[in-house]
Amino acid sequence: MTQDKSKLLEKELTTLTEQIELMSKKLEEMKDLKNEIKGLKLFLGRVYPEFKTWFPEIMQKVYKSK
Repeated sequence: MTQDKSKLLEKELTTLTEQIELMSKKLEEMKDLKNEIKGLKLFLGRVYPEFKTWFPEIMQKVYKSK
């Protein structure tokens, strides 16, 4: 019975490790997306100076619609 429990624990640890690695990859992707969005905002702010005033209004509308 102890051997069965240790095998079960080993499988659980393997599963947890896989899930943590998957979450870590997704977190890195989210960080990359965040940086890309910052870059786009900076670009739009330089090309269209009025974007800086429009963006907060747009975000308010987006959050209100949720």
